[in-house]
Amino acid sequence: MALADIFEALTAPDRPYKRTHDLSKALDILYEMVESHKLDRDVFELFLRSGVYQQFAEAFIDPSQIDSVDIQQYLRH
Repeated sequence: MALADIFEALTAPDRPYKRTHDLSKALDILYEMVESHKLDRDVFELFLRSGVYQQFAEAFIDPSQIDSVDIQQYLRH
């Protein structure tokens, strides 16, 4: 739940107190949080592999924020 909430906050255009991020930047920030053990890696990878991040982006964020993302860079191999 925390991961989804943070992702929504990073991409939401209706937050006057912060800058809105593109999809790739939001995922970069989440990945940094995973690397610093603030978010669970398995949950993050499920979020990516399931495509939920993309489904949310297409439904709720401005199309201009949706840029190309290679999720492989975030996944354990």
